[in-house]
Amino acid sequence: MRSKVYYIKAARSQGTEVLNRKTREVYLRTGLDGMIEPDSFVALKIHFGEQGNTGYIRPAWLEELVQHLQKKSSRTFFTDTNTLYLGKRSNAVDHTRLAAKHGFSLEKTGIPVIIADGLIGRDSDELDVSLPRVQSAKIAGLFFNTDVLLCLSHFTGHVLTGFGAAIKNLGMGCASRTGKLEQHSDVHLRIKSKSCKNCSICLDYCPAGAIVQEGGSAVILDEKCIGCGECLVVCPEGAVKMKWDGELRRVQEKMVEYAFAVKSLFKERIGFINFLTHITKDCDCMSEDGSDIAGDVGLLSSLDPVALDLASAELIIKTEGRDVLREANDVSWKEHLQYAEKIGLGTTDYELITL
Repeated sequence: MRSKVYYIKAARSQGTEVLNRKTREVYLRTGLDGMIEPDSFVALKIHFGEQGNTGYIRPAWLEELVQHLQKKSSRTFFTDTNTLYLGKRSNAVDHTRLAAKHGFSLEKTGIPVIIADGLIGRDSDELDVSLPRVQSAKIAGLFFNTDVLLCLSHFTGHVLTGFGAAIKNLGMGCASRTGKLEQHSDVHLRIKSKSCKNCSICLDYCPAGAIVQEGGSAVILDEKCIGCGECLVVCPEGAVKMKWDGELRRVQEKMVEYAFAVKSLFKERIGFINFLTHITKDCDCMSEDGSDIAGDVGLLSSLDPVALDLASAELIIKTEGRDVLREANDVSWKEHLQYAEKIGLGTTDYELITL
């Protein structure tokens, strides 16, 4: 059966009022509204943006959506999980403060921010899934007590998966810190000594203390590396290299299996909106603004994250006339979608309905 994906053209240049209306419109087409009861806990899973990054979804674009959901249930809230790497989103106090700085405060949005995995990322529970890569998914504890989940995802490129959107927001974004570690732990990196300038930036970003300076170059200690990829994206010289083979595929498949676990937790009470604006090479976890690799395309929604992500990628490629996603990170983004369909997360057979 073909999954329905709803699409409406939109661009930042249209302004807040138009984006507000269009966000609410694509949401209502999903039918998720009918799943919300007056006493439902309704989570809006979102990325609040790293410090120094402005690519995240603007809270001002969500005002009409939030007002509508509050009428359905006063227990609506924004949420995200703490990061695996050290920074302004690695604990709930700093994370909440940064969210407020970016406009996600109770005073400005009318709903609270609740960090899903607790103060330091240890509020976690397990869900048995018995899949090839993941036997038991470590998911942030909040989601086990949430009734309805709406994933609001900013579509960007990504160094490990080719792009990040609904599936990544669901799989990596809803995992506790131990779950994130499990998803990344099979990726091993190396530093090309001839390219390394020994600037120590990677040492500052490494959350595991797995990088040392030896013989005029940084060196990654395999026994400590957790495979988070932070050094890969922050190195100004491009000296950090990844083995783009089976190890990368394992990360993608684990992420997909985690997404499957979260979706199975909510069953039919989950929906997705992708924002195809300010599409950058790297995700919003980067503490700087990246340049666009594609123009603004619009907003898409669906109850099927696989169909939604594929439709989003294909619209971008169609608009640009080439696969800018593959060009940006040299990662085959189709593989994780094919695997997602294989395990039953969703389907690649979709009907695009233009609004």
